Amino acid sequence: QVQLVESGGGLLQAGGSLRLSCAASGRSFSSYAMAWFRQAPEKEREIVAAIDWSGGMTYYADSIKGRSTISRDNAKNMVYLQMSSLKPEDTAVYYCAVDHIKYRSAGWGTTVYEYDYWGQGTQVTVSS
Repeated sequence: QVQLVESGGGLLQAGGSLRLSCAASGRSFSSYAMAWFRQAPEKEREIVAAIDWSGGMTYYADSIKGRSTISRDNAKNMVYLQMSSLKPEDTAVYYCAVDHIKYRSAGWGTTVYEYDYWGQGTQVTVSS
């Protein structure tokens, strides 16, 4: 059974930092791009970071660019999102997800419909 489990969220202060982790089990995802999405209350789920299957290319949404790093450890079937200089607008549930295309040549999917597997999410709340 495929399972993604996110961890590392919590209540943080503005200006702080966090590291989200996503542990995948049930199969290897080393051949698939992976991404972090987030969903704030009453807003649509949006992609904030992605990494291609090799780990050689990454994407960041403008909202977190310059203060975030996505990485993966294929040997451990893990993906991470490090964020610093946290802002109240970073408050959301953060989800990791696995792209539905193996060895995607164009990097990663950009919409929720292009991801097959999702974690249950981890809440990140940033107080001002």
